[in-house]
Amino acid sequence: MSVWLPTAPCTPSGCVEPARAATAVPRAVLRLTAVVLLVLAGVALLPVGRWIPAGPVGRWCRWIVRAAGVRVQVTGAAPPTGGLLLVANHISWLDIPLLSAVRPARMLAKSEIRRWPVAGPLVGRAGVLFIDRDRLRALPDTVARIAGALREGAAVAAFPEGSTWCGRRQGSFRRAVFQAALDAGAPVQPVRIHYRSPHGTPATAAAFVGDDTLFASLWRVVSARGLIAEVEIRAAIPPGTHVDRRALAAAAQPPADGPGREHPVEDVRRGHQK
Repeated sequence: MSVWLPTAPCTPSGCVEPARAATAVPRAVLRLTAVVLLVLAGVALLPVGRWIPAGPVGRWCRWIVRAAGVRVQVTGAAPPTGGLLLVANHISWLDIPLLSAVRPARMLAKSEIRRWPVAGPLVGRAGVLFIDRDRLRALPDTVARIAGALREGAAVAAFPEGSTWCGRRQGSFRRAVFQAALDAGAPVQPVRIHYRSPHGTPATAAAFVGDDTLFASLWRVVSARGLIAEVEIRAAIPPGTHVDRRALAAAAQPPADGPGREHPVEDVRRGHQK
């Protein structure tokens, strides 16, 4: 890994605690199977993904989270249409479908994925924007490609912390991706993601950090009982309100405490307003 890349101090042994209440093993297996099947169905549709309307994509993302047994509460107004930089803090692999459920967008992904057999070409055809994280000199070209997508009216989703954190601590938003929003004159939509137990206490069971394996993280999530993901859609930042990327990144950085709950809440698992 390049020395300039951000790294989080969070580790599975030091930061991640399994949920105190675990669901039965047969139910956990069913949840895991459902998640895998939904993901495979999405992979099969990746070549035509950019032509699928936002509504079905958002519902598919909600089904993945629901299949994992996670209840999702969304607060705040829907993001604006048109070119938009969607940014969020990063805790778990669950953050990707959660952010896509807020608004389907072209995701940023590390360039290594492009070289993966089968998955690499499929993801590329789905409109993913690849980042060469090991070559700092490639950064201006990446920023230009993101700005181009924003000018074309696309939503682009990014996790500017550059690494996953356990949720009890968080990293600082890196500034480079915000330069693309400035160059394109596009608004920035900050999103705050937070995981908690049914009792309201912070939950780290969903965290995917350090040398954790994807299967271990998946099993913790599907085994947890009553895990809740809170997604706060904060006020969009209009273009022209901040003079440089440093100020824009600071404005988009979510607060360290939990998200507010003063807005109507959408229960994605049950599919109704409450």
